[in-house]
Amino acid sequence: MALYDNLFEPIKVGPITIPNRIVRSAHGTHLGGEDLIAYHEARARGGVGMSTLEATGVHESSKTHLPLYSDAILPFYEQISSRVHKHGMKLFAQAYHTGASGAGTPDTWSVSGVPNPMIQIMPFVMTKTQIDDIVAAFGKAARRIRDGGLDGIDIHASSGYLIHEFLSPALNKRDDEYGGSRENRMRFLMEVIAAVRAEVGSDIAVGVRLPNEDYVPGGLDAAENAAIAEILDPHVDYVSLHMGAYWRFHKLIAPADDPLGVEMKPNNVITKVVTKPTIVVGRIMTIDHASSLVASGEADMVSMVRALIADPEMPNKARRLEEHTIRPCIGTNMGCVGQLMTRGVISCVVNVAAAREAHVTHDPAGKTDQPKKLLIVGGGPAGLEAARTAAMRGHKVVLHEAMRRLGGQVALAADAPHRADVGTITRWLSDEIDTLGVEVHLNSMVDAEMVAEIAPDEVIIATGTTPRYDGFQVSTPSVPIAGWDLPHVHNSWEMFGVGGQVDIKGPAVVFDDTGTFEGISVADVLLKAGVHVTMVSRMEQLGQNVPFPPVTVGAARERLMSADFDFVGGHYVRKITPDAVEIGVLFTDRVRTIPAKTVVLVSFNEPNRDLANELSARFSNVKVHMIGDVKGGNSMMTAIHEAAALARVI
Repeated sequence: MALYDNLFEPIKVGPITIPNRIVRSAHGTHLGGEDLIAYHEARARGGVGMSTLEATGVHESSKTHLPLYSDAILPFYEQISSRVHKHGMKLFAQAYHTGASGAGTPDTWSVSGVPNPMIQIMPFVMTKTQIDDIVAAFGKAARRIRDGGLDGIDIHASSGYLIHEFLSPALNKRDDEYGGSRENRMRFLMEVIAAVRAEVGSDIAVGVRLPNEDYVPGGLDAAENAAIAEILDPHVDYVSLHMGAYWRFHKLIAPADDPLGVEMKPNNVITKVVTKPTIVVGRIMTIDHASSLVASGEADMVSMVRALIADPEMPNKARRLEEHTIRPCIGTNMGCVGQLMTRGVISCVVNVAAAREAHVTHDPAGKTDQPKKLLIVGGGPAGLEAARTAAMRGHKVVLHEAMRRLGGQVALAADAPHRADVGTITRWLSDEIDTLGVEVHLNSMVDAEMVAEIAPDEVIIATGTTPRYDGFQVSTPSVPIAGWDLPHVHNSWEMFGVGGQVDIKGPAVVFDDTGTFEGISVADVLLKAGVHVTMVSRMEQLGQNVPFPPVTVGAARERLMSADFDFVGGHYVRKITPDAVEIGVLFTDRVRTIPAKTVVLVSFNEPNRDLANELSARFSNVKVHMIGDVKGGNSMMTAIHEAAALARVI
């Protein structure tokens, strides 16, 4: 058997056969129409065996942008199913009711009067008539899924939504036939499955998504979920497992702070009692990991949602044994979930085409008919992506990097505890440009004379930023922090090893002026050194400016709060002394004093624009572009996306 062959064995699931074991469980996109079709078709074209359309409300009390509660959805289902079936991929739809997490509906229905901690609405306790209505709605939804040409229904009984609420002893407070014992708590789900079977029989696959651990205090653990799964097993065609609920939201989409395969320990408790095919998820990011899980019998199918957002061609590349060309997912959640929750549309830090497949190709399409000599200054994510894209289009690319290694600030971030995954993208880009023949010079400072000697047609400046040494903070922009120049005061780069080792003494204070992961990583470094850490921030929350902190920062928050760490939000630094930091709230007089032998200021860096300004003034015949953080931002996603966009049009 060749490497990874076990992933490409078909598997029978109820009445259908899925062509391989690489699948995609349901996840939100907020896309519709052609954009949603193109998104899933790209993964079908890439060789995915099965995809599940995102959770879709079955009833008007749980409306979603796809109206599964109405026959109006049928034309869309017919179109998307025919498009993906051309490539051999099976298509399921996930059916659910939001329960207490429903916001924006006239009434929020739930099993009991327990509000969702992130939605903050006291729900209506469902009557028996309402329960019957929802049960019937699931049956009608299954009929629409079948009639629309889809291959299966995924009954969503996880993630803290309505069916999960019925199953949970922590959320189900009923004293009727739907509450109390396990049999009673399962009654609603069993009635839903019966209604679905009554409508579609075995025409399509009927599966259920269950929690493995829900992390609701007093809720469902792996042992209880195994007992539930064993009862369900004869009634369904597959069981899909998933961790988390809104009480510990980041476990729903585990970030890079969590280990690979983070859900497998509770999964293994459940899968051993299930006879039907199983699907597992949980930071399964590489093709060899997926293959090992199937080979070991820990799962029959492996869901790789985020990895396939980053590279929809992963299955085909694996089948061709070209796994080194798979663009890696870095697991930050900042593009997929972060952008979805803050901007209303899914995206990807590393893949510019994600959720834009109807408009943008995954890689540049075709060669340029006017190849140029391009000089790229800076080997961080922006410079590397620009070099890769430009070289793929046929340009001659020369890249100069001032440091001894490629990667820029991403390489620094990857050296911090719990952040190694972010470095996979710059390592991959470095390998790509090497394969493409890009000429790379390290430890190379570029000046105007060197540019004149190289004589490029165009110059791309991706020089990023460097820490400033002037005691600046946003709260008092006209006055530097008193004491910023004391010898025990450092910037974040120094904590990551730039300029030599820092003599860390406790206690330590980190002042976070940006609300990003930079301050969190500094705290991790200090805690690893064994000192007490107090983080002071002008923001009210830890990592407040990271897209959607509940899922991007949640794991880091738990890690820090479990250590010798304190957080003080909403303050600025008044003064630093040799053994303390004085802080306050702007426009108030109270002063708080925090002991500190090590102080780290995490503030806005200075963009390295000198070369760009000099070249623009000196060379009127050479076009100069700036991309990435040198333009004033602080985002890997912006850097990569700007670089790809520019290099595709030069």
